[in-house]
Amino acid sequence: MAADSEPESEVFEITDFTTASEWERFISKVEEVLNDWKLIGNSLGKPLEKGIFTSGAWEEKSDEISFADFKFSVTHHYLVQDSADKEGKDEVLEDVIPQSMQDLLCMNNDFPPRAHCLVRWYGLREFVVIAPAANHDAVLSESKCNLLLSSVSIALGNTGCQVPLFVQIHHKWRRMYVGECQGHGVRTDFEMVHLRKVPNQYTHLSGLLDIFKSKIGCPLTPLPPVSIAIRFTYVLQDWQQYFWPQQPPDIDALVGGEVGGLEFGKLPFGACEDPISELHLATTWPHLTEGIIVDNDVYSDLDPIQAPHWSVRVRKADNPQCLLGDFVTEFFKICRRKESTDEILGRSTFEEEGREIADITHALSKLTEPAPVPIHKLSVSNMVHTAKKKIRKHRGVEESPLNNDVLNTILLFLFPDAASEKPLDGSSSTDSNNPLSESEEYNLYNQFKSAPSDSLTYKLALCLCMINFYHGGLKGVAHLWQEFVLEMRFRWENNFLIPGLTSGPPDLRCCLLHQKLQMLNCCIERKKARDEGRKTNTSEIYPGDTGKAGDQLGPDNLKDMDKEKGEVGKSWDSWSDSEEEFFECLSDTEELKGNGQESGKKGGPKEVASLKPEGRLHQHGKLTLLHNGEPLYIPVTQEPAPMTEDLLEEQSEVLAKLGTSAEGAHLRARMQSACLLSDMESFKAANPGCFLEDFVRWYSPRDYIEEEVVDEKGNMVLKGELSARMKIPSNMWVEAWETAKPIPARRQRRLFDDTREAEKVLHYLAVQKPADLARHLLPCVIHAAVLKVKEEENLENISSVKKIIKQIITHSSKVLHFPNPEDKKLEEIIHQITNVEAIIARARSLKAKFGTEKCEQEEEKEDLERFVSCLLEQPEVLVVGAGRGHAGKIIHKLFVNAQRLTESSDEAAAVAPPEEELKRMGSPEERRHNSVSDFPPPAGRELILRTTVPRPAPYSRALPQRMYSVLTKEDFRLAGAFSSDTTFF
Repeated sequence: MAADSEPESEVFEITDFTTASEWERFISKVEEVLNDWKLIGNSLGKPLEKGIFTSGAWEEKSDEISFADFKFSVTHHYLVQDSADKEGKDEVLEDVIPQSMQDLLCMNNDFPPRAHCLVRWYGLREFVVIAPAANHDAVLSESKCNLLLSSVSIALGNTGCQVPLFVQIHHKWRRMYVGECQGHGVRTDFEMVHLRKVPNQYTHLSGLLDIFKSKIGCPLTPLPPVSIAIRFTYVLQDWQQYFWPQQPPDIDALVGGEVGGLEFGKLPFGACEDPISELHLATTWPHLTEGIIVDNDVYSDLDPIQAPHWSVRVRKADNPQCLLGDFVTEFFKICRRKESTDEILGRSTFEEEGREIADITHALSKLTEPAPVPIHKLSVSNMVHTAKKKIRKHRGVEESPLNNDVLNTILLFLFPDAASEKPLDGSSSTDSNNPLSESEEYNLYNQFKSAPSDSLTYKLALCLCMINFYHGGLKGVAHLWQEFVLEMRFRWENNFLIPGLTSGPPDLRCCLLHQKLQMLNCCIERKKARDEGRKTNTSEIYPGDTGKAGDQLGPDNLKDMDKEKGEVGKSWDSWSDSEEEFFECLSDTEELKGNGQESGKKGGPKEVASLKPEGRLHQHGKLTLLHNGEPLYIPVTQEPAPMTEDLLEEQSEVLAKLGTSAEGAHLRARMQSACLLSDMESFKAANPGCFLEDFVRWYSPRDYIEEEVVDEKGNMVLKGELSARMKIPSNMWVEAWETAKPIPARRQRRLFDDTREAEKVLHYLAVQKPADLARHLLPCVIHAAVLKVKEEENLENISSVKKIIKQIITHSSKVLHFPNPEDKKLEEIIHQITNVEAIIARARSLKAKFGTEKCEQEEEKEDLERFVSCLLEQPEVLVVGAGRGHAGKIIHKLFVNAQRLTESSDEAAAVAPPEEELKRMGSPEERRHNSVSDFPPPAGRELILRTTVPRPAPYSRALPQRMYSVLTKEDFRLAGAFSSDTTFF
């Protein structure tokens, strides 16, 4: 039984050969991709124009396929060209060789400066590459390479695709490709050799010709002529004869007084190292034949001076260190710091011992002592400020991050009014005659949300930037900011206006810090005006005589007073009666009860007969009160409270939280009508016996509608009435009018409490960390950097830089308008500014090396400047006249100097000017003799050999053959394209 069961236990396997293998699936996928991209058939394009590989647009398509579990990426590279005639495309001529084979012989685009390596090696306008998808994957074994090549060959044969198909083998850094192109009865094999060490026999033309001929294996005895194109590249690295023109900033002058504090308002510019590291000279012989030239291991006719074509490219230093870029970058780094000012300086104001604490208690005790000083100077904050000064006085000099010279220079730069004995009260307004005021550069702050370029905030940003870079870093920034805040408090308490700020309410187009300083200035203006008024009229003004005082001091007198005080731009109605203060005591308002308040509500003419008009500014044209015919007077009113954007935001949040209920809406309207109520009270005081209609005619004329009607006697008369919205029962205007009492502006509660707002601003400034400060001022620093770049670009006039600067301004205006811009976007802006700085530095470096300023002839100077600008913008520039042109001679001098410095041990010879060196080579024979030492050995040798011969048999079709060779110090590569006839062989 066991013996019988043995055959049954064997497994019988049947191999189904109709099922596709992994290899067949791979070939099918390749064919599918070629079909999807419509690369089937012969499509002949236009002949290639000269330079099209560099100037034209290249595009690529990619797809992914896999061989078993190994993934490959398939990429189609092609030059975008106008489509050829459709008729020619439809007709597929069997005797026409594929487009790529024709391109092998095209000489218009040899050695393109910027192209895919296969384009440079084979001159192709279109090709497909199959490469391992992952960077770390590689096809290393020979069997796998052959398998892939077979797959390519079968796919091309099955589809009829005439576009070359390459496979990348070995590691990617080696750039090794093998490929194939098939046409009707023809095939081209693309082969490659890549070696580290070069065999000696292949370092010259004769040895490479031997390889080419042996590879072709042409059976014809008189071999058709081989066309040769040669390019030698020489590298110049030694610029010792030409110093880098960038001057380092004179740091001593910043403090020493030679340049003065104005140096703090300037940003540095330029690269600290030469941004041009190398100059590459390519000498090209584009059309040579085998018999014309000799180049072997003994002798060479290839003299670079005699080369018909010279082209130059410059290699730029990678990320050169640029002063402006470093300045802005270092300042931006502060934004990421978390420490507070006290933590950075390592002390707190009141942590001192001994005399310092005694000083504070002593200072506070002065409040009880009699002192012949104005009342407004006796405040707790002033005493604390004085105590701080004493603390600072007792601190050791070495503890201060900024020395006194630097600090004083900066403070004088920021506050120029402190230099004079009597501070200029009117210095708050910027120079209105500034020619830049209306210019595009000046108004950049609107786009950047920074601050005007002549403002205190802008100067502060530049000073902090310089302190951070040169004088003490973060500690220096914290120290200067502490001093700045103390100065702000000193000015508030002593009624000194802050210089470098435009008068008026905060400008919401500027950064928040600038708005805060403007708000503080508004507070100082109000406080100063109030104190001035108190001094002038202390003895004259009493609660009962206010109307008289107001009448005696008319608007003209007050305007004159304002001018004497030096307040630029101040007008009569800018902050109500300047000589009178606002009474906030309850007893003052109680006095008005018997003065006809109840009558004011009704507005009847009889009840208000005893009221005297108060707080009149001037008569309103010919308008009269509707009920008693008295002239209508415009009252002196309180100005609305100035607001910074954060206060506006807070206010809007509070109003939004009130909700949409009727009660919330009513409360919201009441909160928003404080200014309206104040104006109504002022109007009632100035116009006794007035009605709401009179107020509306002045305050909101469009809400008083007048119509012509016929009266009882038949005459046409004007009859007016309130608008529909004013007639709504219990609307806010009617309620406010009924609530309003006839109180002149000088007796009302202040709409703007300057004391409270100033303390809020000072507290806000005091609690700012250096990181917060840097965030506030970064738009100003970027603004300053853009202005500096524009200024420097105007000197050089580089068209490409102008476009980049416009892009930077557009990008910055979008980013900086957001409250908290992302760090990444800010870094992008700073990087763009640094790039522009590097481009301008490169332009200056090249101009210095080519001596554009030394040219005596205007025509030569223009040619050189054009040549230099092309070097900056183009990957490679043709030298007009090659070695005999003006630019060519200068390049020759540069190489001669470098060679003399390298070869000569005599220092005197090394310093000799290049003109003398060239004089020694006056005649062509002498130059020919000395040219060996004029140039170093070529850093790269490139050759292209072409011919058309029948392969593989004498009776085969004559087809293009091409071999490219490149030889450098550490690399040798041969890239061959050898065509053969597959019909007659």
